[in-house]
Amino acid sequence: MTHALIIGGGIAGAVSAMALQKAGIDSEVFEAYASGADDVGAFLVLFENGLAALRVIDADGPVVENSFPAGRVEFLSNTGKRLGERPMAGVDGRHAEAEGGAPDGPGPRTMRRATLYRVLHDEATRRGIAVQHGKRLVAAETVENGRIVATFSDGTRAEGDLLIGADGIHSVTRKLIDPAAARPRYTGQNTVCGYTRDAKNAPEHGTYSMIFGKKAFFGCTRAPDGETWWFANAPGPELSREDLAGTAADQWRHRLAALFEEDNTPAADIIRSTGETIVGSNAYDIASTPRWWTDTMVIIGDAAHAAAPNAAQGASMAIEDAIVLAKSLRDQAGNRRAFKAYEELRRERVEKVVAASAQMVRRTTVGPVRRVVRDTVLPHRARRSEAGAANWLTSYRIEW
Repeated sequence: MTHALIIGGGIAGAVSAMALQKAGIDSEVFEAYASGADDVGAFLVLFENGLAALRVIDADGPVVENSFPAGRVEFLSNTGKRLGERPMAGVDGRHAEAEGGAPDGPGPRTMRRATLYRVLHDEATRRGIAVQHGKRLVAAETVENGRIVATFSDGTRAEGDLLIGADGIHSVTRKLIDPAAARPRYTGQNTVCGYTRDAKNAPEHGTYSMIFGKKAFFGCTRAPDGETWWFANAPGPELSREDLAGTAADQWRHRLAALFEEDNTPAADIIRSTGETIVGSNAYDIASTPRWWTDTMVIIGDAAHAAAPNAAQGASMAIEDAIVLAKSLRDQAGNRRAFKAYEELRRERVEKVVAASAQMVRRTTVGPVRRVVRDTVLPHRARRSEAGAANWLTSYRIEW
């Protein structure tokens, strides 16, 4: 039986292992960290395309059970003017109904990133998939028999028929495939997430409020237990790992509240009402990676393509990648043909997502003239979406 080495135990790694198992391919996951639950404190949205991809491997159930829905999104300007409201993309299977089909899922789900990691790993473990922690990849080479040998920082080695790099935006596998591969580009914004039970003017249950502040972008929703979950995309310098770890909640709170205090919106008050549960990160993207694979190695998810968080599609793209790669390995003879088929099926879509998210970054904080134009145009866009405009992002489906 073909044996795959999966480097990286995040979302892409766990889904890859389960998808490969469904395709009849054995695998083992190697996670660099002791726990693997990175970005503790951050939350994300899985849209219907990501959930549908999980449904292919019967892994959507635990995700739905550990998340909550939000059916609508409203937009506010920095003046407090309501710019429009529309259904969240893909909600209640609307895209399927518009195309004459039946609703095929529960719509977008919100959850903490660490929760998604946990439920996917619990499901992979339940299916008998081996995960080794503390295994940081440092080298890989193809040996005489055509197999690949991975070497880890602790001196141990592993051998397989192929190696899948699911090791994130700062991927070691990407550099092994192409030492000249471009570094991730810092987008100029820090993404900060927080949680509070003391927020005033929080959105209604089932709604995301998206606020185009004069100096930064803010979004929030309310969980079923009444807690307000919020995020801010704020312009600022790229912070080192040490700086991020050393920035206290009160420092984030002071900096972010100051960015929104001139606006006539709830953002500043929601930020000020938040206690110690605030975490920040740098936002990066990778517009294009020329080489995704060699004879024995291939990259997926953020290792191959990373979008700024504005489109909220990073997790869904990684899940889609994992399913498509497993299907390609099942259907094609040999690694090269499978990797080529996978790239042909995925590259155009994921690079389009990266470009769309980069465009959203440019739209969030603009000058006064462009702000007027945006606030005039956005209500019309919201109405077109309400009328059922096709959504190329969330209508994507994988035929297994």
